[in-house]
Amino acid sequence: MKDYLDRNLALETVRVTEMAALASSLHMGRGDEKAADQSAVNSMRNFLNELMISGKVVIGEGERDKAPMLYIGEEVGKGGPKVDIALDPLEGTTITAHGGENALSVLAMGEEGSFLHSPDIYMHKIAFGKKFQNLDINPEDSPENIVTNFAKFADMKIESVVVCILDRPRHHKLINSIRSIGARIKLIPDGDVSAVIATSVDDSGIDIYMGIGGSPEGVLGAAALRCLGGKIYTKLIFDNDKIFERAQSMGIKDKNTIYQTNDLAKGNVMFTATGVTDGTMLKGVRIKDEIATTHSVVMRSKTKTLRYIHAYHDLSIKNVFINN
Repeated sequence: MKDYLDRNLALETVRVTEMAALASSLHMGRGDEKAADQSAVNSMRNFLNELMISGKVVIGEGERDKAPMLYIGEEVGKGGPKVDIALDPLEGTTITAHGGENALSVLAMGEEGSFLHSPDIYMHKIAFGKKFQNLDINPEDSPENIVTNFAKFADMKIESVVVCILDRPRHHKLINSIRSIGARIKLIPDGDVSAVIATSVDDSGIDIYMGIGGSPEGVLGAAALRCLGGKIYTKLIFDNDKIFERAQSMGIKDKNTIYQTNDLAKGNVMFTATGVTDGTMLKGVRIKDEIATTHSVVMRSKTKTLRYIHAYHDLSIKNVFINN
C-alpha cells in the first residue's frame, strides 16, 4: 500500500487535477463562478471514482447538507488502499470567472488520519517559506512584531519584506498595521493556497502570507509545505457554540489550539495541482485547435520530490473529461 501511495498513485492524481482544470478553464472570464466551480467538481469526482482506492474526502466542498458531491465524508474510488483526501476542484472561482491569475485545481492525499478534520470555517493563517522554516514566532503576537521578527531572522530590511494578504474588508486593520512599519503588501483577490505555496517558491515575490481564510485551504497549503518545506501557523475561528460543538464531533478539543504544519497534514502525504489560469508556480490551461495544454506539479513529502508535468489533451475525443 505504501509503495502504491508513494509512486503510482502520485502520478494518477495528476490526471484528476488535469481534468478538473480543463473543465473549469472553459468558463474562464465568462463571469459565472458557479458554472466554473461545478464543472471542476463534476470532473474531479468522475476521475477520483476511476482510481483504485478506497478514498474518503476529509477536506472537500463542504459538509454533506451544503455540498451535493465531494462533501466531507464522501467515499470515492473503485476500492483499494484506504486514503484520506483533501481537495479543492477550483481554488479561485472568482479568479477564474474574471480571468485573473493563480487559479488552481488542487488535490492532496495521505494515509488515514493524515489531515486535520474540522468544519468548513475560517481560520487565522501565517505562513513563510522553506528558507525561514526554523523561525519560531508567537502567532498571536501583533502583526508588526511578527513581520519585524521575520525581517531580523531573514536579515532583510523591513522595507524589503512582502506580505501577501487577501483583499477583504476584514483585513483593513491588518493591512494598516503592516503598512505602519514600512513593509510592502501584495493584495490578492482570491487563491490563498497558491499564496501559501508562493512563500516557498523562489522569485515569487512573496515572503509571508497572513490573514483569515478558509480552513480547507489552510490544510491544503500545509500539505504543500510538507512537500516543499516551509511553515504555517493557524487557529480556527468559531463564530458560535454550535459550530464548536460540530467541531468537537470531528475531534477538535480546544478552541484556542494553534495548529502548525504537521498538525494540519501529517505522515506520508502528496500534493498535486494543475494551473487553471497563469500563476506564480504553474501556467494555466491553453487551448488551440482542439488541443489543450496543461501544466501540473506533483509533490511527495517523503522524498521532497517535485515533478512538473506538461500534458497535451485532444479535445476532439468524445467525453474527454470523463474517459481520458
